[in-house]
Amino acid sequence: MPRSPLLIGVTELRRRPGTQREVTIDAEVPGLSITTARVPAGEPVQLDLVLEAIDGAITATGRVTAPWSAECRRCLDDVRGVASVDIREVFETHPVAGETYPIDGDDIDLEPVVRDTVLLHLPLAPLCRPDCLGPAPDEFPAVVEGAATDPDEPPDADGPPRDPRWAALDELRLDPD
Repeated sequence: MPRSPLLIGVTELRRRPGTQREVTIDAEVPGLSITTARVPAGEPVQLDLVLEAIDGAITATGRVTAPWSAECRRCLDDVRGVASVDIREVFETHPVAGETYPIDGDDIDLEPVVRDTVLLHLPLAPLCRPDCLGPAPDEFPAVVEGAATDPDEPPDADGPPRDPRWAALDELRLDPD
């Protein structure tokens, strides 16, 4: 089985604390998706990092960039974008759960960092454009059921029942002064 491009040997860095090494990687990371967006299969995630040896640890500082695709939450057209995130992560021989990543022998695996970073930055409710009105706004206008269109008009009788605790606000009239 071929070695993952996200598995980086850090033997030389660990021998000389304070040294740095630049790393640029384009790698496919399968299965990067949430319910609303995904990194398309076959498209690489790019890492531009500087690895630095510090006392007993390795830091990875730089940028992770990943293309994403999704459906617009209003009109369902295809939407594409790029998530680009600055990172600063620490790898340790004895990692602290949720805070640092492990050094395994003389290797660090960047895949968990990529997964955590990209998945947290995929859009949860993407739009094709900010003013998207949906697939057919003239045929299917967006209205909130049960809401009155005129403030002096009572809400639809077919809507949800009104909470009697708010009835006093129906009598409230504010002067335009």
